[in-house]
Amino acid sequence: MERVKTGVPGLDEIMMGGIPKSHQTLITGTSGTGKTMFCCQYIYNGVKKFNDNAVYLSFEEPADSIAENAKSFGWDFKPLEKSGKFSFIRYDPYHIEDVFDILESTIRQVKATRVVVDSVSALGLHIKDEAELRRMIFNLSVILRKLGCTSMLVSEILPGTNSLSRYGVEEFVTDSVVVLYYERLQSTFSRAIQIWKIRGSAHSQKLHPYKIDSNGITVYPKEEAFIKR
Repeated sequence: MERVKTGVPGLDEIMMGGIPKSHQTLITGTSGTGKTMFCCQYIYNGVKKFNDNAVYLSFEEPADSIAENAKSFGWDFKPLEKSGKFSFIRYDPYHIEDVFDILESTIRQVKATRVVVDSVSALGLHIKDEAELRRMIFNLSVILRKLGCTSMLVSEILPGTNSLSRYGVEEFVTDSVVVLYYERLQSTFSRAIQIWKIRGSAHSQKLHPYKIDSNGITVYPKEEAFIKR
């Protein structure tokens, strides 16, 4: 099985070499776990280190804001955009009807093989019909699969729930699920990452600690984390 390196230190090791090529991976967790940072690191490393063109679709935060925050970790997306290897799409979910056409045309134009959709949770703020929302998430998955992109879809876990995602459908339409935790352990807060599933592949079954610093996210594959779940 061909793998795509994430470039996130330690992550590829617990995924047994990286994300299977053309897989869609759900990145999920509560607020403050670093989901957007995680995806920026995946995209930036993809273009800079592995020559994989990329597209980042944001339904929430403006592209300029994401790019500015990324610079604090040393990830400057502006030169990548100017080179034509990368494109940010800030899409207004109030006008959701043509999002798939815009995303598909941009992926084809950039010749992207890495894609981030941040986040599918935002769709539910503007599509109130549950059946329609599930259909839209499924159609998004179909398009990314058709184009052969190795993609990350961001969702969120609502505090106090046992669901892996906001709508309970995201984990079923994606091939892999990565869960980020930020939980209180006695008097301190602890970060942990878990590979919940990788379809058709083995992976670490343990919780591993990760840190966020000026270099971004680092996973510790040799260590085991302990959090209250």
